[in-house]
Amino acid sequence: MGPRSAVVIAYAAIALSWGGTWVVAKAAVLTVPPLELSAIRFAIVALVLLVACRAMGIPLGTRHLGAVVLAGVVGIGGYNALVFVALTTAPASDGALIVPTMVPVLTALVAISIGERLTKKKVAGFAISSAGATLVIVGAQGIDGVFSAGRLVADLMTLGGALCWAVYGVAGRVAMRDRSPAAQVALTSLVGATALFPLGFLERGYTDVPTWPLDAWLGIGYLVAFGTIVGFVLFYWAVRRFGAGIGAMSSYMVPAAALLLAFAFLGERPEPVQLVGGAVILLGVRIATLRRPGPEVTEVAA
Repeated sequence: MGPRSAVVIAYAAIALSWGGTWVVAKAAVLTVPPLELSAIRFAIVALVLLVACRAMGIPLGTRHLGAVVLAGVVGIGGYNALVFVALTTAPASDGALIVPTMVPVLTALVAISIGERLTKKKVAGFAISSAGATLVIVGAQGIDGVFSAGRLVADLMTLGGALCWAVYGVAGRVAMRDRSPAAQVALTSLVGATALFPLGFLERGYTDVPTWPLDAWLGIGYLVAFGTIVGFVLFYWAVRRFGAGIGAMSSYMVPAAALLLAFAFLGERPEPVQLVGGAVILLGVRIATLRRPGPEVTEVAA
């Protein structure tokens, strides 16, 4: 298999894994508390990957631990706290349009902190993508003119989640100078689960966990196996190989997969103006990530 084929397959696997995550997560949070679900999900992920790393002799690394903690607290804890709570109010299609499309530009901006330059194209791309995100969020109010404050707040929380994910990708780029993608996901999942666990006591304090229905546990199984282990490890493989900005472009394919799955399994139909907003965001991403033709530039560690 050539490098191009490997990239296409990896990005398609990420899109399908994360596209399904929106549908499964939406169904799950209708029956179980979102913060408890997120804490248990990442505790399981951390346990599975730490055991796997030990069994396969994969070192966890001892350097750049600050980046690991930042990625775990913000990227795992912050992202899931915002997005999963938002899913209790907003449809899965809102998150599927906002997060995957905004992440590449936000990642490019956050990457400035590790030495990537803020170019005019990135500024223009961010401005256009912000306009597209506004269309997605405003369009969620529907064409009947009925204002939904709850859905607006949920969409803004989702946008905050996209920023958390951008931090996750950039901090992970630094952390993986000393560790493999599997080790990185294992450690950040452990940190994220630790950050999320106290928040579960704000809901039902985990006393309801033994009563969760089978469907909820099957959903957690999907989120653990595909939404986290498969999706995250492949994502970090892309980040490690191509850099944070290009790795984040794997999210290009997520909205289409998520919207199709949300329509098929949840019956959700995004508003036309939201689809226009999604297209505008992608235009901004394209502008922000355009590169001048010429020899390939080797990425230098900050």
